[in-house]
Order: sequence, then C-alpha cells, then structure tokens
Amino acid sequence: MLKGSKNGSHPTSELPFLIASDPGQAGHLSTCVVHGSIWPVGARKISPALLIEGHPVGLVQLLPTASPCAELTTEAARDRCVAIRTQLSQANLFGSPSADPGSHKATTQQATTTWRVSPCPFYLSADQLQFFTALGPQLLSFYRALNQLYSESVKGRQPAWVAASLDQGKPEALVQYSRMKRLRDELPAVIRPDVIPTEDGMVITELDSVPGGIGLTACLTQIYDDLEDTHAGLVGGREGMVRGFARMLRAIQQQREGCIAILVSEESKDYRPEMSWLAAQLRKEGIAAWCIEPREVIFTEEGLRLRTDGKEYPIAVVYRFYELFDLLNIPKAELVQYAGKKDRVAITPPYKPALEEKSAFALLHHPILSRFWEQSLGSDCLRHLQTIMPKTWLLDPTPLPAIATIPNLHVGGHAVAQWTALEGATQKERQFVIKPSGFSELAWGSRGVSIGHDLSQAEWSQALRNALAAFPTTPYILQEFHKGRLFEMDFMDDDRQTLIRMSGRARLSPYYFVSEGTVELAGILATVCPADKKILHGMKDAIMVPCAVRSAGSSQRPLSIQQ
Repeated sequence: MLKGSKNGSHPTSELPFLIASDPGQAGHLSTCVVHGSIWPVGARKISPALLIEGHPVGLVQLLPTASPCAELTTEAARDRCVAIRTQLSQANLFGSPSADPGSHKATTQQATTTWRVSPCPFYLSADQLQFFTALGPQLLSFYRALNQLYSESVKGRQPAWVAASLDQGKPEALVQYSRMKRLRDELPAVIRPDVIPTEDGMVITELDSVPGGIGLTACLTQIYDDLEDTHAGLVGGREGMVRGFARMLRAIQQQREGCIAILVSEESKDYRPEMSWLAAQLRKEGIAAWCIEPREVIFTEEGLRLRTDGKEYPIAVVYRFYELFDLLNIPKAELVQYAGKKDRVAITPPYKPALEEKSAFALLHHPILSRFWEQSLGSDCLRHLQTIMPKTWLLDPTPLPAIATIPNLHVGGHAVAQWTALEGATQKERQFVIKPSGFSELAWGSRGVSIGHDLSQAEWSQALRNALAAFPTTPYILQEFHKGRLFEMDFMDDDRQTLIRMSGRARLSPYYFVSEGTVELAGILATVCPADKKILHGMKDAIMVPCAVRSAGSSQRPLSIQQ
C-alpha cells in the first residue's frame, strides 16, 4: 500500500488517500481511499482536473466501483439507483433542491430531506433476522414491566424515586393525565429501537415510541421489492410495514366508528410527506386515514372530526405524531386531550411521558431494582436486555452520602461517588455519551448529544456541568458509548453519475407493531453513515436502505453479530 503524495516540485507529504494494488486485477487496478470512500483507480488516462484537499492528483484516474450485489453490473447498479431515486421523488419522499417547503399546504408539502441512494438493501443473515424477530416480544415485555414499575412506584410498592425521576421536569397536569385509570394498561403500539452493530454484538442506544421513518421504510421496501431481478428477501415483505401498521390501527379502533387521523405537528413537519404517503397506502388497504395538521381537527361535544374531499368524518383514532414536550405549541392540543379523557377518541401512542424516557435504561441496570426486573421479565430476558442495552445513569445532581457510590460507574478502575470526578477523566476514560433523557426539544433527532472522547477536557467538563444544571427542567443521562463496526456499501454520486463505495457505520431500526398483545416485526431500516461520523442518524451523507435476508449461496457476506 502506497501513501499518496504531491507531485511536481512540491515536497512529498501525506495526502488523505491511500492506493493499494488489487490482486484480482494483477496490479492493473488499484483502490483509492478518500475520506472513507473506496474508489478503484487505473493509470490508463491522466485526470489533471482532479483535486484532493486542493492538491492536483495526476497519477490516477477515479473509476466507478463494482456493486456489492454480485448479480449486478456497474451499469445496472447505476440504473437501479436512478430508478430508486425517481420513484422516491414521485412518492414525494425525496427532496428537490428547488423545493420551497413553505409554499405548500401540510397535506401536500414537498419533501426536503435527501440521502445517498444505494442499489442494494442492507443484508442480514437468517440468524440475525431471528435476533430481531425475538427482540420485539422482549421489548414489549420491557415496556410492560416499565409501566408496572412506574405504577407501583406511584402507589408506594416500589421506591418512590423511580416515579419521581421519570416525572422530573414534566408539567403536573400532564403527569396526572398520564395516571388516569383508563390509561393504566396502555402501552406504545409502535416500538422502534436504534440498534448499533458493533464488533462485540448488537447495542440498543435508545427506544422510540413516536418514530419517524415508518412511511419511508414502507416505501423503500416496496421499491426495492419491485426492482427487476431482485431476489433478496426483504424483512417483513413488500407490504409488511403498511399492513402491520394497518393491523395495529384496527386493533386500537375496535368498534369505534370513524376514521384515522395522523396528526403531525409543526415541529415534526419534515415527516409529513412520508405520513401522507402512508395514509394513502392505508386507504388502499380499506382504512379511512388522513394525515392532517392539529389545527385541522374539528371539535364537537360528540367527539373530534375532520373534513377532507368535501366530506366530514368522525375521528375514531388519533395517531399522535408529535412529542409531548411540544403540547403547548400544538393548536387544539387541549381539545384532543379532552376528547381522549372522555373516551370519545382513542389516542396512540398514549400520553404517558414516563414511558418515553431514556433514563429507563438506567432503571434496568439499577441493582436496587434487580429483583423486580427478574420477576417481571424472567432471568433470560433480563440478562439479554442488560447485555444489549448499555449501562446508563441519570445525571441527578443530588449529593450522595459520604459512604455511597454511583452504582456500576467506574472511571480509571475506581468507583465514582460524585459526578465531578468525571471531569478529570482522560480521553480514553470518557467513553460516554451525554444526552437529554426525553421531555425536551433536544431529545430527538440526535440533538443535544455530547460524546465524551470527541470533546476536549474543557468541553467535556462544561457538557457535564450543563447537564447537571438542567436537571430540574430537562434531566440528562450518561450512557456508555459503543462504537459501531464498519461496513462497505455503494451509493450513487449525483455529480459524477457513478457509484462510490463508502465505508461507514450502521444504525439498524426495526419497526415493531403491537396488535392485541402480540408484536410483529414489519421491516428494518438501515442508516449507514460515513465512518468519521460519531452520531448515527438520518443525514444527507448517509445511505438509507431497507434490510433483507440474503438468499443461500450468495457471494456477499452478511454482517457479523455475536449474540
């Protein structure tokens, strides 16, 4: 492997690319790595216009890579990417640079989000699919147990600090609403964990019960399934996401007369295009469903209604696509809550902020609660969840007694008794993430996240102090950081109209829908971010594709997981 160098009269120095010979081509082709992207190169023709970091590269020519899909030629893979992007644009799920997001009504708003399109799904093995299939019931059991733990804490049967920590920073009126008897057993009907494949196995960084990506994953799955010569077994099947979502809504609606209203707030407006697309698919399944803004809800003494296509419909179910921290900014939010309180409409996810806190992971690992978790989950499920859910601590500034330590927290091999001890941790010892626990505008979309080893000592100390100071209104958590393993995927480069192979880290987002007490895996969205990104989320530089199970005998190796 040769390090790249400046040519001509400039002194030799290391450039941000490497050239390696390709044994498969007898040295005729090589591989050029530029900021994590892998390019084959050849010396057939000089490209004097090429610059890397401002330096001319005249020794190699960048050529398109071959697709990781063994059955596709480079040209076929490129054509497939064009077809995928075209269909996403037609579905109004892929943004256009010329789109004006303010010039459309909520129901027809132009998509503005973009990402990198790949010709192939993200492949899993059959064993890995089994891992995700088994995970759904385990997470539903976790939600049931968490709901029970909170309820028993309120009643004094479990430590009072459990409910106090989950209620911290919430308006008292919302807390009391969530404790209504008729909501006692209600749980989120959509469960989406963020799963990071690491060298040591899978890690769940958090759970989301109001997740984006449902419509996007459904649409992507349909598009990839329809591609010519596609033989991959997409997780959930072509219609799994739409039909799973439909079954969940039917189970909630039961005998209620009326339609489904998917309420998308202004804060969540970027997701309106995909939820509008999803509503249209639901109507094809025979479910009267529309995606609307909260201000479009019509309140009557009999219940909620909506008007569309010249007709007025009673609303049977409200699918809440807005965060509870944002209630004060949502038009008619109090009327929706009132209708739910009087049982004139079913609302999902339920107004239970205690179930939307990331600090729930801290409760799972707390030694005082170990007996409760074992009795509620069983020893095998508890052991598995404690393995894949990283250790987490609520950053509560309340002083500890002199003889106490923070459970399971060690830095430099020493137990920690005060949070201030973390300020002096070395970069190697700062393998932690600080982020808001839940009830905050910073608690979604990877906002408000600080990664300890990615900060200077001063920045780390300040992030820790800020998090502790915010506890009264916005509790933060401290969580172990787990580095994702690397994968290689191809994506379409629009400027060059060719394929580029990117080295990146993946976030896998399985979507589970709960119907009548059972949980179903309907699909998995893979978000592969460039290798230099520490926080993995949907971004324009990420590759976003559905997951599939590779057929037997395929030449492509699926990702490796140690369970």
